[in-house]
Amino acid sequence: MKANIHPKWYDDCKVTCACGNSFVVGATVPSFQVEVCSNCHPFYTGQMKYVDTAGRVDAFLSKKAKAQTQRVSKSEKRKIKKQKQLQKELERPDTLEELRTMVKNSKKQKLQATKKDNK
Repeated sequence: MKANIHPKWYDDCKVTCACGNSFVVGATVPSFQVEVCSNCHPFYTGQMKYVDTAGRVDAFLSKKAKAQTQRVSKSEKRKIKKQKQLQKELERPDTLEELRTMVKNSKKQKLQATKKDNK
Protein backbone atom coordinates (compact mmCIF):
# COMPACT_ATOMS: atom_id res chain seq x y z
CA MET A 1 0.00 0.00 0.00
CA LYS A 2 1.13 3.51 -0.74
CA ALA A 3 1.69 5.75 2.24
CA ASN A 4 -0.29 8.97 2.90
CA ILE A 5 -3.00 8.42 0.27
CA HIS A 6 -5.71 6.81 2.40
CA PRO A 7 -8.09 8.80 4.63
CA LYS A 8 -7.79 8.56 8.39
CA TRP A 9 -9.95 5.81 9.88
CA TYR A 10 -11.94 6.48 13.05
CA ASP A 11 -12.98 3.31 14.90
CA ASP A 12 -15.19 5.30 17.27
CA CYS A 13 -17.23 7.50 14.88
CA LYS A 14 -20.37 8.69 16.68
CA VAL A 15 -23.57 8.60 14.58
CA THR A 16 -26.47 10.71 15.87
CA CYS A 17 -30.03 10.25 14.58
CA ALA A 18 -32.77 12.90 14.42
CA CYS A 19 -34.80 10.81 16.89
CA GLY A 20 -32.05 11.18 19.50
CA ASN A 21 -30.52 7.72 19.20
CA SER A 22 -26.73 7.53 18.89
CA PHE A 23 -24.31 4.68 18.24
CA VAL A 24 -20.66 4.10 17.35
CA VAL A 25 -19.33 2.74 14.03
CA GLY A 26 -16.10 2.88 12.03
CA ALA A 27 -15.85 5.64 9.42
CA THR A 28 -13.55 8.21 7.81
CA VAL A 29 -15.12 11.13 9.71
CA PRO A 30 -15.19 11.57 13.50
CA SER A 31 -19.00 12.05 13.70
CA PHE A 32 -22.07 12.64 11.54
CA GLN A 33 -25.86 12.92 11.75
CA VAL A 34 -28.56 10.87 10.04
CA GLU A 35 -32.30 11.42 9.66
CA VAL A 36 -33.47 7.81 10.11
CA CYS A 37 -31.91 4.95 12.08
CA SER A 38 -32.95 1.39 12.96
CA ASN A 39 -34.76 2.65 16.09
CA CYS A 40 -37.08 4.99 14.20
CA HIS A 41 -37.30 3.49 10.67
CA PRO A 42 -40.84 2.19 9.88
CA PHE A 43 -39.55 -1.09 8.45
CA TYR A 44 -37.81 -2.04 11.71
CA THR A 45 -40.32 -0.58 14.15
CA GLY A 46 -43.50 -1.81 12.43
CA GLN A 47 -45.14 1.59 12.83
CA MET A 48 -46.53 3.42 9.82
CA LYS A 49 -45.13 6.91 9.50
CA TYR A 50 -44.15 9.18 6.64
CA VAL A 51 -40.52 10.15 6.37
CA ASP A 52 -40.78 13.56 4.71
CA THR A 53 -37.40 15.04 3.87
CA ALA A 54 -37.55 18.81 3.35
CA GLY A 55 -41.30 18.85 2.61
CA ARG A 56 -41.13 16.75 -0.56
CA VAL A 57 -44.61 15.32 -0.06
CA ASP A 58 -46.10 18.80 0.35
CA ALA A 59 -44.17 20.07 -2.69
CA PHE A 60 -45.45 17.18 -4.79
CA LEU A 61 -49.06 17.72 -3.71
CA SER A 62 -48.88 21.45 -4.46
CA LYS A 63 -47.42 20.77 -7.93
CA LYS A 64 -50.14 18.22 -8.59
CA ALA A 65 -52.89 20.65 -7.58
CA LYS A 66 -51.37 23.41 -9.72
CA ALA A 67 -51.20 21.10 -12.74
CA GLN A 68 -54.88 20.17 -12.35
CA THR A 69 -56.02 23.81 -12.28
CA GLN A 70 -53.95 24.97 -15.28
CA ARG A 71 -54.82 22.14 -17.67
CA VAL A 72 -55.82 23.34 -21.17
CA SER A 73 -57.09 20.92 -23.81
CA LYS A 74 -55.57 20.70 -27.29
CA SER A 75 -58.70 22.03 -28.94
CA GLU A 76 -58.60 25.12 -26.68
CA LYS A 77 -54.93 25.66 -27.52
CA ARG A 78 -55.74 25.45 -31.22
CA LYS A 79 -58.55 28.00 -30.84
CA ILE A 80 -56.25 30.42 -29.00
CA LYS A 81 -53.54 30.02 -31.65
CA LYS A 82 -56.04 30.59 -34.46
CA GLN A 83 -57.34 33.75 -32.73
CA LYS A 84 -53.80 35.11 -32.41
CA GLN A 85 -53.15 34.48 -36.11
CA LEU A 86 -56.38 36.24 -37.08
CA GLN A 87 -55.50 39.19 -34.84
CA LYS A 88 -52.08 39.50 -36.52
CA GLU A 89 -53.69 39.46 -39.96
CA LEU A 90 -56.15 42.18 -38.95
CA GLU A 91 -53.31 44.41 -37.71
CA ARG A 92 -51.52 44.28 -41.06
CA PRO A 93 -52.23 47.09 -43.53
CA ASP A 94 -54.64 46.33 -46.38
CA THR A 95 -53.05 48.51 -49.04
CA LEU A 96 -49.59 49.59 -50.03
CA GLU A 97 -50.45 53.20 -49.24
CA GLU A 98 -51.32 52.30 -45.62
CA LEU A 99 -48.03 50.42 -45.32
CA ARG A 100 -46.07 53.44 -46.58
CA THR A 101 -47.76 55.80 -44.12
CA MET A 102 -47.09 53.38 -41.24
CA VAL A 103 -43.40 53.20 -42.13
CA LYS A 104 -43.20 56.97 -42.54
CA ASN A 105 -44.83 57.56 -39.14
CA SER A 106 -42.55 55.08 -37.41
CA LYS A 107 -39.47 56.79 -38.88
CA LYS A 108 -40.74 60.17 -37.64
CA GLN A 109 -41.26 58.77 -34.15
CA LYS A 110 -37.74 57.31 -34.10
CA LEU A 111 -36.25 60.65 -35.17
CA GLN A 112 -38.17 62.50 -32.46
CA ALA A 113 -37.04 60.01 -29.84
CA THR A 114 -33.38 60.36 -30.83
CA LYS A 115 -33.67 64.20 -30.77
CA LYS A 116 -35.10 64.04 -27.23
CA ASP A 117 -32.29 61.73 -26.11
CA ASN A 118 -29.64 64.08 -27.55
CA LYS A 119 -31.02 67.11 -25.66
